[in-house]
Amino acid sequence: QVHVVESGGGLVQAGGSLRLSCVASGKIDAINTMEWYRQAPGKQRELVATITRSGTTDYADSVKGRFTLSRNNAKNTVYLQMNSLKTDDTAVYYCAAEYLDVQVPVAGRAWGQGTQVTVSS
Repeated sequence: QVHVVESGGGLVQAGGSLRLSCVASGKIDAINTMEWYRQAPGKQRELVATITRSGTTDYADSVKGRFTLSRNNAKNTVYLQMNSLKTDDTAVYYCAAEYLDVQVPVAGRAWGQGTQVTVSS
């Protein structure tokens, strides 16, 4: 099994920065991609950023140039650095690990509990 836990949310003024962290545990070697999603009130969950095992990143157009996703393999942790935050970035942010355990076999996506990010004007 794979488990992920997020941290780092909070309240920040528009234009400010926050860094979210996501620690993975369990069958780390089965993880292919780490992902960040967000869900604002009344809206569908949307994909914000992804990072593959090889370190390739991808971002939603709405956050390109402002958010940076990185990883520390030694700590099994990914970081979402969020700069120039806007009120539209207010949402619950979820970390997810997309994995494939060939030994079982089983594939899936492990979700964290979410962390609230609130950007005030």
